[in-house]
Amino acid sequence: MDLQFIGVDPETGKNGSPTAWVDLENSDIVIQSYTADNETQTHCVENTAPGHTKGIPAHETVIRIPARLVPVLREACDVAERTQL
Repeated sequence: MDLQFIGVDPETGKNGSPTAWVDLENSDIVIQSYTADNETQTHCVENTAPGHTKGIPAHETVIRIPARLVPVLREACDVAERTQL
């Protein structure tokens, strides 16, 4: 795995910061962020995407990404597009 660091939430200091990388092997965006609280997870389960089974599969999770990380995600999307095979 070859992850390219893109950026980190500028307001979280040096401990537990939401972060974005791009996997240069497959152009996936990799995110570290806050685990969504129970209320948010419940809302996601109750408002499942149309045509999808209700619930959060064991191989998935709900995360919360702070709005201030949006510029970092835009950059990650640009890198991912440039590196797509």
